[in-house]
Amino acid sequence: MSTSDGRSVRVALLGCGTVGAEVARLLTEQADELAARAGAPLELAGIAVRRPDKHPELPQHLLTADAAALVESDVDVVVELIGGLEPVRTWLLTALRKGKSVVTANKALLAEYSAELSEAADSSGADLYFEASVAGAIPLLRPLRESLAGDRITKVMGIVNGTTNFILSAMDSTGAGYAETLDEASRLGYAEADPTADVDGYDAASKAAILASLAFHSRVTAADVHREGMSGVSASDIAAAKALGRTVKLLAICERVTADDGTESVSARVHPVMIPRSHPLAGVGGAFNAVFVEADAAGELMFYGQGAGGAPTASAVLGDLIAVARNLVVGGRGPRESAHAALPVRPMGQTPTRYHVSLDVADKPGVLAQVAQEFAANGVSIAAVRQRDRLATASLVIVTHLAPDAALDATVTAIGKMDVVHEVVSVMRVEGED
Repeated sequence: MSTSDGRSVRVALLGCGTVGAEVARLLTEQADELAARAGAPLELAGIAVRRPDKHPELPQHLLTADAAALVESDVDVVVELIGGLEPVRTWLLTALRKGKSVVTANKALLAEYSAELSEAADSSGADLYFEASVAGAIPLLRPLRESLAGDRITKVMGIVNGTTNFILSAMDSTGAGYAETLDEASRLGYAEADPTADVDGYDAASKAAILASLAFHSRVTAADVHREGMSGVSASDIAAAKALGRTVKLLAICERVTADDGTESVSARVHPVMIPRSHPLAGVGGAFNAVFVEADAAGELMFYGQGAGGAPTASAVLGDLIAVARNLVVGGRGPRESAHAALPVRPMGQTPTRYHVSLDVADKPGVLAQVAQEFAANGVSIAAVRQRDRLATASLVIVTHLAPDAALDATVTAIGKMDVVHEVVSVMRVEGED
């Protein structure tokens, strides 16, 4: 077995952390079976790590601290598992421009430089695969890029960060607050020492950019994604959601929005959301990931599984590597970037959303009417109202119909200034039918 020019497929591995170590192990231990699947032997030609002396478990003759030289060497495929932007971007562009295919799990890089990387791959005829960049082991990007290429996707909504889902699931089941649940997640190893990228939504925003780009055949970057973290979600928010038969999830939401004049645009956003407990995403607990897709012909689809971890992510990496090797064996190419629709990104303020607003108000006649009048003044329709009287105050919960997000935000700001409103306790967006 060999490639079209009679050689094995030589693989350069950049990075050998949790995922990289699994990839290296599987390439060695399952060499014969992987060769049979690919149609050619997969030869691990080198492993670039920062400090080779820290990896005594790896074949020492394969280790190098010079990633740039490894990329430039006689290899066919570069597998990048380091992360970050530079110098990784430079290395991968070098590989692609020289006709070497790339397999990467680097969501931050793809969310910023996908267009540049795709153009480099197109110009040289190389492949660019990145299944592992979103949702770990879950086969998600290839279905969006290939299986659903003949359909019109209208919405992609999902849990794409296991840390935040673990925290919110624990808050829902125990009633505990955010800070103590984050501490527990850190103790159990579900949260990084610095959890900022996860809990502030940066990780999910990068993934949302990739999902939106593939689903809507348009270039979307991380800067285009509206992002809100989850640190403001309180135990009372979780309790309020339960009272409405809902739960709270940090979701990446990418959708095709059609304006009144028929023009289309893309909305991409990450923020906490109340969803009905009957929704398929509501039952996704722990550190699992799940993505819900709506398409014209296929209808509703859901992809669920392990969203992170060494072995699950390595599974996606090796799946891409096999695909690249098969292309090399037959002299073919994988799917190219599809950005033909070139839909503009819709600003968050113009995106239709629904709000759940909790208020502490004065307990006297006419308060609800005054609050409702402010909603009407901003063109926001009220879907439901719940009121509970307390000593000298009342708790007022309002759920709205769809309205432009800017109109909803302006309404909440105005209500917060009313004399009869003591406090805007919480504001959260709502998805799904009640």
